Amino acid sequence: MREAHVDDGAQTLTQLTTPAVVIDLDKVERNIRRHQDYADRHGLKLRPHIKTHKLPQIAAMQLRAGAIGVTCQKVSEAEAMVAGTPEIKDVLITYNIIGAEKLDRLAALANKVRLSVVADNETVVAGLSYRFASETRPLAVLVECDTGAHRCGVATPEDAAALAQVIAKSPGLTFGGLMTYPPPDGAAAVQAFMTRAKSLIEARGIVVPVITSGGTPSMAKAGDAPVTTEYRAGTYVYNDRSLVARGACGWDDCALTVLATVVSVPAPNRAIIDAGSKALTSDLLGLPDYGHILGRDDIRIDQLSEEHGRLVSEGPIGLKVGDRVRIVPNHACVVSNLVDQVYVTAADGTNAAGKTWDVWPVVARGRIS
Repeated sequence: MREAHVDDGAQTLTQLTTPAVVIDLDKVERNIRRHQDYADRHGLKLRPHIKTHKLPQIAAMQLRAGAIGVTCQKVSEAEAMVAGTPEIKDVLITYNIIGAEKLDRLAALANKVRLSVVADNETVVAGLSYRFASETRPLAVLVECDTGAHRCGVATPEDAAALAQVIAKSPGLTFGGLMTYPPPDGAAAVQAFMTRAKSLIEARGIVVPVITSGGTPSMAKAGDAPVTTEYRAGTYVYNDRSLVARGACGWDDCALTVLATVVSVPAPNRAIIDAGSKALTSDLLGLPDYGHILGRDDIRIDQLSEEHGRLVSEGPIGLKVGDRVRIVPNHACVVSNLVDQVYVTAADGTNAAGKTWDVWPVVARGRIS
């Protein structure tokens, strides 16, 4: 019978209460350096998305490596990160912001950092303008463009130019540029859309200071859209099973794992762990099951309930109650939002046995407004 994969070198793993989210900072540092080097080689400013880790400590690592600022998805997320990370001086919030309470908080945030936001419709622009018309500094607003992901964003370069003009004429606002989140391998569409939009906007006498694109799956091809000036990637800092499946990284590049304990072995080919959808996420992202158990390619996590994960294999599963397994989740970003704290290895550990551990609260967890 094969033993479950357990990181024997990191002795304190045996002391952790499971399920536990474990972060290898050595891998985090390598991932940060690799992507920053790529951006530097291609003349791209890197603005990492902090929704993946939600940790001030890692945001500071990214900024020290050369990132120009950070990307946040919600106002509350930005508030938490700015409060916890003195190094953050520049924030882009890539979300349509609606509602007086959120706009008031946005105005307060704009007094602490260099702030920019996005919009893809005139209703959002009008709300931003109404709130910021009385502020001493204008708010930079980028036009969000749909270059193939079919989520938010104006549909055509002509629409982008028209909305850019509305922003440029709105009290309290300044046109900040163009933003997109394309589908994987969407660099060609980004190049075509943004080149046309930039030309149309400049023909109206408006400068386009920033063209920002994003997405970890396509980071290796970001240079194929030279019209872009900035790139926003998030998951690269940890990587996950979905990125391994896309060929964007390998298992050794995955810095976040979920440590789980086998609590039942009710059949020779089936075991139950204490990590369910509340620890691993129910996201499939096109994958057939719910995570990869390191060292056990023969086992599938085929079913999750809230507190249980079911492991199955074609032959004897080779696990016993009390065994621990390390799991690379399908989607690391969601896992970060499921836990109050993560366990991190010291980046200066000289060897596996000498690694020390620390506990970091997930500061921006649950910041969804």
